[in-house]
Amino acid sequence: VQLQASGGGLVQAGGSLRLSCAASGRTFSSYDMAWFRQAPGKEREFVVAIRSSGGSTVYGDSVKGRFTISRDNAKNTVYLQMNSLKPEDTAVYYCAARIRNILSTVRFAYSYDYWGQGTQVTVSS
Repeated sequence: VQLQASGGGLVQAGGSLRLSCAASGRTFSSYDMAWFRQAPGKEREFVVAIRSSGGSTVYGDSVKGRFTISRDNAKNTVYLQMNSLKPEDTAVYYCAARIRNILSTVRFAYSYDYWGQGTQVTVSS
């Protein structure tokens, strides 16, 4: 599986961006998909995930109520709608996919098998 993230950019605080992650392969619907982010000098942080079965979602505490994840299995694409952006949201955002659908590990980067190249999101104050 190859993942291609896009949609990052520079936005003012309070603004919005939508990230996309396009996946190759014919089994996209069977993968849990997630977004992580990494700011300079910080560890990679879980943002949000959407499960393969039923499309349920898990959000990181810092983005609840502001970010929304969705997926279009017909287009092999997952989206991240980011609203009310804050300067602390500035980071490189990575999409990730995993085959093992274990809920207890959904927030952990090590449980993901495939990673996109990352897209930069910069929020100015």
